[in-house]
Amino acid sequence: MDQNKIPQATAKRLPLYYRFLNNLNQQGKKRVSSKELSDAIKVDSATIRRDFSYFGALGKKGYGYNVEYLLGFFRKTLDQDELTEVALIGVGNLGTAFLHYNFLKNNNTKIVMAFDADQAKAGSDIGGVPVYHIDELEERMGNVSVAILTVPADEAQPITNRLADFGLSGILNFTPARITVPAWIRVHHIDLAVELQSLVYFLKHYPLEQDGSD
Repeated sequence: MDQNKIPQATAKRLPLYYRFLNNLNQQGKKRVSSKELSDAIKVDSATIRRDFSYFGALGKKGYGYNVEYLLGFFRKTLDQDELTEVALIGVGNLGTAFLHYNFLKNNNTKIVMAFDADQAKAGSDIGGVPVYHIDELEERMGNVSVAILTVPADEAQPITNRLADFGLSGILNFTPARITVPAWIRVHHIDLAVELQSLVYFLKHYPLEQDGSD
């Protein structure tokens, strides 16, 4: 299977499918229909069937999908058995929350180190993750290829430049800054303020209809 032929929108939904299937498997459920998947993860059935069609025949008409088979398939597709070590840059309120959370529900991603410009934080341990001074970035990174940015906006680009020079592959950017990177680095931007503004706008201008039935 050529992963490059899978639409990016589909690829983004794969972890969502995996998480739900993993929950079903833990509950002992053996099979699931596209409608059940749709109701649980709020993606329409047609989209789910189309997403799954990119991977071949994963289910049977009238039977649905075998949970254990699907789970194993997506585990392999998402490299769930291969640990990706992540560095976090910026140990403020948001960064500290990430260190305590540390993606406990994900088998394949783990924050293994953090960096901050505050000398008082260097040498500390938060959520089992060691914190180093930002001056030690290149020295400590080792084989880490992914970073989470939770630094002030004006520091985002200079830190990104250092990460690019180091040879990083991916950045999850939680700063408001739209950072510039070389072509070989993939960046996903998550601006919480923008997402909240968007939600409020849609609530005001595109209200959902309420079910008036008792």
